[in-house]
Amino acid sequence: MRFGGRRSSDNVEFREGGGSRFGLGGGGGGGGAAMLFGMVFSRFGIGGVVVLAIVFAIFGGLGSLTGGGQQAVGPPGGQQSSARNCRTEPTITFACQTLASTEEQWAALFTAAGRSYERPRMVIFEGQDNSACGAADARMGPFYCPADRSIYLDIAFFRELAQRFAAPGDFAQAYVIAHEVGHHVQTLTGTSDRIRQAQSAVGEGEVNALQVRMELQADCYAGVWASREQSAMEPGDLEEGMTAAAAIGDDTLQRAGQGRVVPESFTHGSAAQRQEALMRGYRGGTLQACAGYTNGV
Repeated sequence: MRFGGRRSSDNVEFREGGGSRFGLGGGGGGGGAAMLFGMVFSRFGIGGVVVLAIVFAIFGGLGSLTGGGQQAVGPPGGQQSSARNCRTEPTITFACQTLASTEEQWAALFTAAGRSYERPRMVIFEGQDNSACGAADARMGPFYCPADRSIYLDIAFFRELAQRFAAPGDFAQAYVIAHEVGHHVQTLTGTSDRIRQAQSAVGEGEVNALQVRMELQADCYAGVWASREQSAMEPGDLEEGMTAAAAIGDDTLQRAGQGRVVPESFTHGSAAQRQEALMRGYRGGTLQACAGYTNGV
């Protein structure tokens, strides 16, 4: 995917981060790891904890991830960084251009629907940071926080995506950002609130099933964005996105981490479901193309 000389978003914040990439504080990292699991449980439920545990297993176990007792340093919310900006390095430039592209395309879609699009902020941090939804940690991967309407991203995740998950390519990176923007769209349309309300009234299995529907819709929205940026796409880009969608499917992660698949614990959808959702949005190119994922909620 090539944006050439197109603009970068001016809604990107750079932070130094709250500590080293693998340091969560505490002797041997155990206390920090417990805090991380607790935060994930509070935000995503038991399904999120299961997925996090699988990711830990893929990366070589809890000890190697916590860094053997490295300490978190710096203020809790991170520090504004003047050393990095949207021109610092090509990967960051591409991320900033991708966000700008989503701003333009979603603004046009919302205007066509008679609505106004509020842009999300993207916070690029290193290692750790704080969000209005709790701790931000590189090991969790990028995420969207509806409380402060911001996307949190450690650029190092893209290296992990290419190397650990065998999903390289600039379009794979763009898909990740566009997926998080999809969650922002759900916040603006009220879908996120409806899902959370529905989840509060059902059991664990239903909670996970509703979360899967929301995640698949975000994948679909990523496809909608891509369909409107075909002029920037290159041969093989769509295949990169499909590879990334499969690599982060719940069944793929579970099979790699624990050797078996537990569908009732899915929180994001299987590889096939995520690929299908991305293609549904790409072929449809509209908000309505993705409505079926959350109809009836």
